[in-house]
Amino acid sequence: AGFGGATLATHLPGAALKIAFGGVVLLAGIRMLTARPPRIELEPKDNPRLLVAWAIPIGIATGILGIGGGVLAVPIMVLALKFKMHNAIATSLAVIIFTSIGGVTGYIINGLGVSGLPAYSIGYVNLQAWALLAVTSVGMAQVGAITAHKLPAKQLRYIFIALMLFIGLRMLGVFDWLGWPI
Repeated sequence: AGFGGATLATHLPGAALKIAFGGVVLLAGIRMLTARPPRIELEPKDNPRLLVAWAIPIGIATGILGIGGGVLAVPIMVLALKFKMHNAIATSLAVIIFTSIGGVTGYIINGLGVSGLPAYSIGYVNLQAWALLAVTSVGMAQVGAITAHKLPAKQLRYIFIALMLFIGLRMLGVFDWLGWPI
């Protein structure tokens, strides 16, 4: 699904992808904000077919927009599948490894031979940016995991929602439109 989404995305205008990304993130944040969190005593839904049914659109969105783990999978796991917030985040991180492989492969294959890409690129993947982001992110993910484990689920949920709302509004250009230098 990630490969197919990436292939589709390479044929769409960048501006459309930016709007779609911002819209999906904003809507996911609003949905998490307005939905009642599941009761803690509820057990997660252990239905393989239901998990696969949700995995397909998550994989496609991951490939098209480069999102899926945190932005789509966490709200779906918390709201639809009744995961606890900490479990949803941890599971999402594990899933990202595999959804990313399909998406990255799609962007590499579909970007081969495309002119005007930055130096040090293989297809659409900029290796210099990837290396710098990957090295820094690995260490900071450890800090984030330790911090998340120490926070109450409700506080973690609201931090997650605030971040999604901010990113969604930023990608949609709302802050620029308002003249806010954010």
